[in-house]
Amino acid sequence: MNPEAVAQYLQNHPQFFEEHAGLLAEINLPHPHGGRTISLAERQLLTLRERVKALEKQLRELLAFAKENDALQLKVHQFNCALFGPYDRAALQSLVTHNLRDIFAVPHSALHLWRDEPPSAEVLAFADGHAQPVCAHHAIADTLAWFGEAGRHLRSFAYLPLRANGQTIGLLVLASEDKERFYPEMGTLFLQRIGETLGSAFRLHV
Repeated sequence: MNPEAVAQYLQNHPQFFEEHAGLLAEINLPHPHGGRTISLAERQLLTLRERVKALEKQLRELLAFAKENDALQLKVHQFNCALFGPYDRAALQSLVTHNLRDIFAVPHSALHLWRDEPPSAEVLAFADGHAQPVCAHHAIADTLAWFGEAGRHLRSFAYLPLRANGQTIGLLVLASEDKERFYPEMGTLFLQRIGETLGSAFRLHV
């Protein structure tokens, strides 16, 4: 019989080892890390320990992820609360870029409102065509020029279209020299929340 047939037989006849209990004590298997043989019971114990270690690792990773999410949630809350105040449009724009740097450590950001800086047709089409933030390793259309001399050093970007009353009113672009800071596959939930809040904040200024 081939190994697959033996395995299938044991799966189909779970009572086999009940009827041949003495056989369990006689079976020896290679130690998974080499050097000696061990009993079937020891091998099962080692397997269970390895599974426990794997589960513990997964739990640590989940806890670390939850901790990071909580920290990011707090930063978003701080950022949003800072937007409330008797600001004019220019002061609010300055506050946004300042807090992106101080709260989120985003080294570069550019906030363009269509009322003050009408976009190119390509940028407008991009902003109108994306309901969710877009992360990329290259600049979209002519937006690299928004960063001046720093633009040639930037390697990752996050684009947040801003909307008010169902209309696109501007675009916030976050950028970094770090290629892994923003990347196409990253989650954008918190970026979406920031974009929605800014759209509401600037609604009275459009």
